[in-house]
Amino acid sequence: MEIRQRAPYSAAMTTRDRKLYRPCAGVMLVNRDGLAFVGKRIDTKEGDFWQMPQGGIDKGEDVGAAALRELGEEAGLAADKVMLVARSGTELYYELPDELRGKLWGGRYIGQRQTWFLARLTGSNADINLDAHDPPEFCDWKWIEPEQLPGIIIPFKRPIYEAVLAEFAPLI
Repeated sequence: MEIRQRAPYSAAMTTRDRKLYRPCAGVMLVNRDGLAFVGKRIDTKEGDFWQMPQGGIDKGEDVGAAALRELGEEAGLAADKVMLVARSGTELYYELPDELRGKLWGGRYIGQRQTWFLARLTGSNADINLDAHDPPEFCDWKWIEPEQLPGIIIPFKRPIYEAVLAEFAPLI
């Protein structure tokens, strides 16, 4: 299956030193009703923030494989239960707020550079298993209207969610 490569989104930030940002893959998973999957992180201490599956790319790992691995680790979904539809046209960057710099990822990065994928659930809700990975990363999950995504993410990641939504909305 060929994944659609999207044209770069105009608001993407591309003039950065890539070595300072952790490479990451993210997945906007939608169901048959066009709703987006979000999980509530176990390690979030303050606020009612939810996020889409995303995480680091291992050295030498293909970005698409990383996206599917993260979906498996965070939502318990096997690759045969989803269909990758599109890949973002460019990497999107965010920087950690000052209070988190030096505390995450061994202090090696100041933020993340993310490649996003739009995926469609081909299985059912019963295929979602937050306990599939030990330890689990999400304690709860739900489907939401895609337009709600920027309002439920931790504020410093909001521009990423706005860009992902703008790029993938026509394909949902």
